[in-house]
Amino acid sequence: MSDTELETLRRRKLQELKRQLGKKPIPETEKPQEVGPKEILNRFFFNRAWEVLNAAKAQYPEVAANVEKTLVKLIAEGKIRSRISGGELYGLFLRLGFRVRLQTHIRVLEHGKVKSLEEKIREETTE
Repeated sequence: MSDTELETLRRRKLQELKRQLGKKPIPETEKPQEVGPKEILNRFFFNRAWEVLNAAKAQYPEVAANVEKTLVKLIAEGKIRSRISGGELYGLFLRLGFRVRLQTHIRVLEHGKVKSLEEKIREETTE
């Protein structure tokens, strides 16, 4: 066989395979699974980012939903490539003009025991 005959045979075979693939439905296991916004954000959020977003949702539901949607869109487009910490997300809400109030706990380590600030002050005032 000559090179041209081999090349035409290859092309026919390739076209036939393409037609067969086009006719076959893609099995469920091979279909790309839809990735939800929570999964996308979960890959990029660290530290206290979820805590900040959840607090923002409780205090400013519409704004937080828009920020979440925009973050997912920017991540999907590849414009955000680095991870997002809780402090960065908090700063974003501040720049947008929304002060997200977070629950804060101050704990003191004393003699190998962790105490809340309230317990520490109570102990010192009773002594």
